[in-house]
Amino acid sequence: MFSGPGDGKETRVNISLIDVGYGSYVSAERVIAVISPDSAPVKRMVQEAKEERRLIDATFGKKTRAVIITDSDHIVLASIETEDVMHRFCMQGGSEPGEDAHDR
Repeated sequence: MFSGPGDGKETRVNISLIDVGYGSYVSAERVIAVISPDSAPVKRMVQEAKEERRLIDATFGKKTRAVIITDSDHIVLASIETEDVMHRFCMQGGSEPGEDAHDR
């Protein structure tokens, strides 16, 4: 719970977090895409994010197996498989893989 600004009342904030491994979490509401890191365009996108200081490396030195793109234009590298990230996302109440937001 968080206190409101100077009003003395407590406000509940619900944030859904996705475990991306090694004690690292990403806000489910901020995720735009979860993609495989293998293609050349994705590798370029990761390199650009690194140069622009928008890259968050949550792999702890392990091989990157998933690239998570957020609505703030940050890119998160995860060492768990893309399918595992999506499974965890779906368990948090996100849409099923292949399901559009209007299908919910």
